Amino acid sequence: MHLENGPLTVEYAMKYVEAGVKAGMDTIQILDHTHRFLEFKPMYDNLKQASVYQKDWFEKKKLEPLQSYFNLIEEMKKMELPIAVRFGLEVCYAPQDKAFLRDLLAGYPYDFLIGSIHSIDGLLYDMNGFSREILWDKYDTNAIYRRYYEIMEDMIESDLFTQIGHPDQLKIFHYEPDYDLKPTYERLAVLAKEHDVYMETNTGCHYRYLHEDVGTNQVFLEILKAHGVKIMTASDAHQPQHVGMHIAEISRQLGLD
Repeated sequence: MHLENGPLTVEYAMKYVEAGVKAGMDTIQILDHTHRFLEFKPMYDNLKQASVYQKDWFEKKKLEPLQSYFNLIEEMKKMELPIAVRFGLEVCYAPQDKAFLRDLLAGYPYDFLIGSIHSIDGLLYDMNGFSREILWDKYDTNAIYRRYYEIMEDMIESDLFTQIGHPDQLKIFHYEPDYDLKPTYERLAVLAKEHDVYMETNTGCHYRYLHEDVGTNQVFLEILKAHGVKIMTASDAHQPQHVGMHIAEISRQLGLD
């Protein structure tokens, strides 16, 4: 559950807690993207250099110090809350940032850390306004998929994260490779099990981008389950009213209902 569309205040965070209670949850995860915080700014230099669209996207953000988030976490951890609340970050991962992230992430005892891929070698793949122009309609779809999953393997092997975010989100605009992804999914499942990370099944792609899959695609999900990989359900809420969206449906897919 992302705080990025509101202030880093107890009042705003409590809207997510209250929404979680209303949705019948006993635990929620509150987080924000690294692109909100000043300390992570160097990670986005390559995005700004790669495209004027990306430069405009990033420079419109009002960056805040990480300490403002830490202060919120510490304040809320002192409170008696109606459900369990865990706090973390969603990290925009790129292989060249590994050492930088290892140092910076060690500076605070987060409850969880999500590693997510949002760009392919400096080009964002999930922006409605420009990703088709700068990436999807310019480069080979097979090459994009292969590189995405190469980066994901590296991300899992880095041991920086407790959770891997939206692992099949490349499907977002219905660009599909013409090769079989099952061997890739098998490799990822083996790595996820070896490195003891959760893999998400995330509903955001369904209700925010109107993709027909409610969560992680069924083929990938069955392979993860077959390997005994831990799976985390996520509604990817960027607004309090989206907390728990379609969680019941993906829970049924996992046999959790």
